[in-house]
Amino acid sequence: MAEVTHIAHLLNQTLSPDANAVRAATDALDRLSLTPHFPFYLLSISTGGENQGQKIAAATYLKNLTRRNIDSNGATPSNVSNEFKEQLMQALLQVELPVLKILVEVFRAVAVADFVKNSLWPELVPNLQSAIQNSHLINVSNSKWNTINALIVLHALLRPFQYFLNPKVAKEPVPPQLELISKEILVPLLAVFHQFVEKALANYDTVETETEKVLLTICKCLHFAVRSYMPSTLAPLLPSFCQDLRSILGSLSFDCGVTQEDGYLTRLKTGKRSLLIFSALVTRHRKHSDKLMPEIINCALNIVKFSKNTSKLPFLSERLLSLGFDVISNVLETGPGWRLVSPHFTPLLESAIFPALVLNEKDVSEWEEDADEYIRKNLPSDIDEICGWREDLFTARKSAVNLLGVISMSKGPPMETSTDSSSASAKRKKGQKNKRSNQRRSMGELLVLPFLSKFPIPSDSNVSQKKILNDYFGVLMAYGGLQDFLREQESGYVTTLVRTRILPLYTVAVSQPYLVASANWVLGELGSCLPEEMSADVYSQLLMALVMPDKQDTSCYPVRVSAAGAITTLLDNDYMPPDFLPLLQVIVSNIGNDESESSILFQLLSSIMEAGDEKVAVHIPHIVSSLVGSISKWLTANLEPWPQVVERAVAALAVMGQTWENSKPEESESNDSREKWAAGQVTMGRAFAALLHQAWLTSPCTLSVILSIDGNHMVQELKVSELLSVWAEMIAEWHAWEESEDLSIFDVIKEIVNLDSRYRLKNFLVKEMPPPPAPPVPERSIIEGIGSFISEAIKQYPSPTLRACSCVHILLHCPMYSLDTEGVKQSLAIAFTRAAFSRFLEVHSTPNSLWKSLLLAISSCYLCYPDIVEGILEKGEEGGITIWASALCHVSNSSFEAGLTTESEMKLTVMTLAQLIEQLLKQGKSCGDSIRNCFTSLLEDSEVEEYEETEEEFLNRYAKAAEALENGSIIEEGDDEDQELEMELGQLHDVDEQKVVLSLIDKYHHVLIQGHSLPSELVVNFLNAFPGYGLHFQQYK
Repeated sequence: MAEVTHIAHLLNQTLSPDANAVRAATDALDRLSLTPHFPFYLLSISTGGENQGQKIAAATYLKNLTRRNIDSNGATPSNVSNEFKEQLMQALLQVELPVLKILVEVFRAVAVADFVKNSLWPELVPNLQSAIQNSHLINVSNSKWNTINALIVLHALLRPFQYFLNPKVAKEPVPPQLELISKEILVPLLAVFHQFVEKALANYDTVETETEKVLLTICKCLHFAVRSYMPSTLAPLLPSFCQDLRSILGSLSFDCGVTQEDGYLTRLKTGKRSLLIFSALVTRHRKHSDKLMPEIINCALNIVKFSKNTSKLPFLSERLLSLGFDVISNVLETGPGWRLVSPHFTPLLESAIFPALVLNEKDVSEWEEDADEYIRKNLPSDIDEICGWREDLFTARKSAVNLLGVISMSKGPPMETSTDSSSASAKRKKGQKNKRSNQRRSMGELLVLPFLSKFPIPSDSNVSQKKILNDYFGVLMAYGGLQDFLREQESGYVTTLVRTRILPLYTVAVSQPYLVASANWVLGELGSCLPEEMSADVYSQLLMALVMPDKQDTSCYPVRVSAAGAITTLLDNDYMPPDFLPLLQVIVSNIGNDESESSILFQLLSSIMEAGDEKVAVHIPHIVSSLVGSISKWLTANLEPWPQVVERAVAALAVMGQTWENSKPEESESNDSREKWAAGQVTMGRAFAALLHQAWLTSPCTLSVILSIDGNHMVQELKVSELLSVWAEMIAEWHAWEESEDLSIFDVIKEIVNLDSRYRLKNFLVKEMPPPPAPPVPERSIIEGIGSFISEAIKQYPSPTLRACSCVHILLHCPMYSLDTEGVKQSLAIAFTRAAFSRFLEVHSTPNSLWKSLLLAISSCYLCYPDIVEGILEKGEEGGITIWASALCHVSNSSFEAGLTTESEMKLTVMTLAQLIEQLLKQGKSCGDSIRNCFTSLLEDSEVEEYEETEEEFLNRYAKAAEALENGSIIEEGDDEDQELEMELGQLHDVDEQKVVLSLIDKYHHVLIQGHSLPSELVVNFLNAFPGYGLHFQQYK
């Protein structure tokens, strides 16, 4: 067909190296994709294209088209025709594997939308069952369908069922779709699986690749089927299925001499999936797995006994050892676990767990060739967090350590006590307990620690013996896995262990960095259970390890990194060194020597600042000045994205800037302390300015620069206007809305406005024309960039919305606008009004804490440009001016919970209502509810003093909030700090709002008073405050 030929040509063009050709072909395909037969043409090309590249291109475009057209959540059916589904199934069963991997994603999207979510596509299961039964490896006489293809389609169909479809249901029943698949496909497939297992195990010398792939794919299917649910028809067949899995695992060899052929690698993957199935059965389906546990345990024990070969095994074989340990851990944590596993504790510990822990050749090689990978696998800590899930980090050693921890916490049956013992116990004083007689003692105390104590600690006399060093490495790994057990012991227990078995290593094993690094890690792992009296000794040893120099042939980088992680743990557990200075000196002197190590040290520096706070603040100016040079060398032009060292350096600078700001002396403190702080601020400002000229950093750095300004000479010296121009451009395009970052920007904005009021910053209100040859178009000024940020912030979550509304008043009323810059002010008011009114319409259905801030932000804009703002409100919503005015009256009412509480809020509201009333009267709108409500609110606000919430009102408000939370209501509030933001009204503070009200009454009393009915109590209160105006209110006397 001509259409197919044309589409095939376009697909070939998408593979062209010419970007223009690719773009043109893609546009043409996008236009053709709107035609109804386009998916059929793509499917035809993906199965019968002229070459592999064209087939893959067609399949890929079809996958992307399907994803665009189908709801990813499966809320609605796919609307894919039955004809296309049938042709898709035909294609899936015949195409080559590279194309199948893409087309199966098309199938999965349609199957989830139609079959899984909406119980449609009734032909799917019967057709797939028929395809499997009649595929070439199962029904040899009919080779039309490919068995492995059919099983891969089944695997894709089962994938959604590996997780609960409705996790909100406590005991979700098995979905009927999964029950149908189990009954019609999985149950018959288990008989086929058994036949293939017998076939595979009968051939000892050869491994058939296709047979192994069938076994692996069926195991994957069964794993997804039982990972969360247990289909009723599958449960009775578990014993025979598990027997087949054990047979597969029994056929595996963990001798280092086995060749890793493709077929055998596939069998190893099947063995891995078998162990995952065992873990799923033990952890999720106890009812069905209890009787299977003895055989499962024996199978796992036969695997982990080969842990002595770990150093010589490839990754996949080691992963099976790891999963074997995990299966034993899972069984031990069940009810029958103790009875099944405890008889094996001693041989398990001696012959499987400990051999996996000792130092081996692979460890030494990895230490030398990839120290970071060694640290991630063997010395993990929060200071070097791993992003994402990496299976290669789940080593046999980690699983063995985890199992050792589970064993140490396990307890046998209660110990029997003799009559004499009971009698002696009864004679004790009241309150005393026999801690040994009637309590079950844990295996950590009875078995694990006694076993570990058999290994001598390296000393001057035996440090040359390699086996002693390697074994003690395993002892340290074991101690690191016992933190849960040790946390339950008395402090003296842990003290003795650390003093006798760990700290001596720092003197006798200083030439053995492997042991010192492991000792650091153990101390970090035990940080939460270290007695306070031990912390000083531990800290001093870690500080020495932090500066351990490299040996001649051995890097000590892992030693220093693990020491940094352990020190961080101590600080996190509230340990405060007697003096932070030595630690800070070590960090500053070593930053810059190595990029990876500097990255770790910057993170440690952040932890020190957060923990030490005022104790370290005095050192911050010197630290910042010392680090500028090191950080500068990592900052290059167009650095995107930043390397990790720069990210952590910036984070550390931000923390130091905030810590320094928090240390600012109070006005009541001595002049000397305030002068010292100001001098330090200037030092930091210069350092931050130097970095800001090279790379535009976060707001705390910018704030430090601004706070250090104490004269026009520093504005020029630090090039503040230039810095702020670039900074304003950055925040104008701000998209990283994370509370810790964006909230600090509002503090900077306020300081910038204050700085401009003192020194009249260049480019603040209007930016100069750029010099030729640039076009004569002025760039965005500082305040315009800030205005863009504020407009966007109003639309975000409550905290930035509240703070942005506070900044609206500052930006409109505090700067000194002139006739030449009035246009800038007007554009700000327009942008703020649109953003605030749009946000108000989103939340106006229920009065909440955002109302007041949004309405007052619009009020500030209205006072500046009433006609323009009214037009915007009316355009935003029909009757918009009435909606806003009514809501403003509601907020100003004393009965509104989050009402007016400060003098500036009342001043702004009174002035706005007065302006609004006069505007309505000028428009001839003297009648109606709007003007009466506005005037009533105006009278009430004009006589109210600044409101202070009583204790009773406070308790009532929080009781209501607690009740709302308990009932599941959503309370949209910012932090308490956000609710208490003081409005800065600039020049409006000089306006006497009472004179504004009285002037309005003098001018329009005949309309406002005589034409409307006002509450008598309100009138009486007003006349008590202003008795001279009784003549205007004669009708109320």
